[in-house]
Amino acid sequence: MSQFFYIHGDNPQPRLIRQAVDMLNKGSVIVYPTDSGYALGCRLEEKNALERICRIRQLDGNHHFTLICRDLSELSIYAHVNNSAFRLIKNNTPGNYTFILKATKEVPRRLMNEKRKTIGLRVPANSVALALLDALNEPMISTSLMLPGNDFTESDPEEIDDRIGKLVDLIIHGGSLGQQPTTVVDLTGDAPEVIREGAGSIEPFT
Repeated sequence: MSQFFYIHGDNPQPRLIRQAVDMLNKGSVIVYPTDSGYALGCRLEEKNALERICRIRQLDGNHHFTLICRDLSELSIYAHVNNSAFRLIKNNTPGNYTFILKATKEVPRRLMNEKRKTIGLRVPANSVALALLDALNEPMISTSLMLPGNDFTESDPEEIDDRIGKLVDLIIHGGSLGQQPTTVVDLTGDAPEVIREGAGSIEPFT
């Protein structure tokens, strides 16, 4: 049975954030709030936790996992970014976007898209997510909490607890959120390509 933390959406309680990060450091899978619904997260090096996330979402090797970062300082460590792509990312973060980029060797192969060797990166605009990342002091593996057969992100933590509470270690209740996932933009080609239209406006990329 998972633990259930009520964390204030605007002023996250440091004690609860520390407890959540302690759980991440021990290999836990958590449900946490973002600016585009709830997401599943775990530490970058936790292979078993990643496999659990894959089972919950029924994901295959073509899925783009996301590294969720606190700011753009971590971007060049994990992705190859040219000047035009960096400007686009800088102008639209933090926010409701996931950017697909070519991964560097710092990204474990199990996180990359099998064929294209790409990774998703995003900087959220959610106080709880940012507090977790700041306390963790590294990016977190993340994927929108979209259960099999759904095209929307889960928005109610109590419903999430009913459905997958036994499959995760911690659910963070950070308020009721919207159900639109991030807008996904592929920046690996000559021009931006919108892969999925979601909560973020596609206007900057068209």
